[in-house]
Amino acid sequence: MNIPSNILTLILGVALTLISLWYGQNHGLMPVAASQEASEVDGLFNLMMTIATGLFLIVEGAIVYSVIKFRRKEGDLTDGPPIEGNVPLEILWTAIPTVIVFILAIYSFEVYNTMGGLDPMASHDHQQMMAEETMESSQLLAMDNSRLALGLGQSPEGEQTPPLEVNVNGIQYAWIFNYPETGTVSGELHVPVDRPVKLNMTAGDVLHAFWLPEFRIKQDVIPGRESLLTFTPTRTGQYPVICAELCGAYHGGMKTTITVHSTEDYQQWIQDNTFAQVETDGDVALIGDR
Repeated sequence: MNIPSNILTLILGVALTLISLWYGQNHGLMPVAASQEASEVDGLFNLMMTIATGLFLIVEGAIVYSVIKFRRKEGDLTDGPPIEGNVPLEILWTAIPTVIVFILAIYSFEVYNTMGGLDPMASHDHQQMMAEETMESSQLLAMDNSRLALGLGQSPEGEQTPPLEVNVNGIQYAWIFNYPETGTVSGELHVPVDRPVKLNMTAGDVLHAFWLPEFRIKQDVIPGRESLLTFTPTRTGQYPVICAELCGAYHGGMKTTITVHSTEDYQQWIQDNTFAQVETDGDVALIGDR
């Protein structure tokens, strides 16, 4: 039975679309999503996987079809037809990637903006600029760039729940987390679920990058400058914290964990570690007195 070419093209197009859409949502390539911000990044990644799957099937399908359909017959030693080009086809395969790039650029811009990339801690910068308005023009021009903050994340001041602030220091080859609310210091990050977290990050030696794969966020940590990062964890559990910037010979070992607790478990962790630190400080003081 001969199927008309237009019907066959329609069937193949529908099948290609369905396969691409299904795989774009079910590729299983991303780790578990553990923050509010992760859904935005996953949506962008899924769109790119959908487009990439469709393009892969089209290109590879055309190659396989051509290999089978136009293969040289046995005993045929003649030259192939002198094909010099097809202008409409060349315009088409140039226009389609151009449109795709524009769509991904606009979408990724919206995702970055939604995550606060264009307004990193706006209130922080606003307060700083208000304090500097009284300075002379010459002083403003000479202001050290190290006083400006880099950041990613929405300003948490408008949130109903106050953010948990943690001071982070990146050094070769460890992360040190200081909790100003309680004075607790830890080599691991502990946060409560469903509460905004604000990290004030600095580097003590060289450039580092604070990366949380399950949270889909990463921020450079630069010596002499403050980096700000906010996120809201949505899933309890323990997840890796990785330095994503080559920072020395033991860069690969600069890893720790972030533990997302329930509210009750987080309060218990704070209580236990604050008590342990007080005991340790007391022992040090006694030794010093001796």
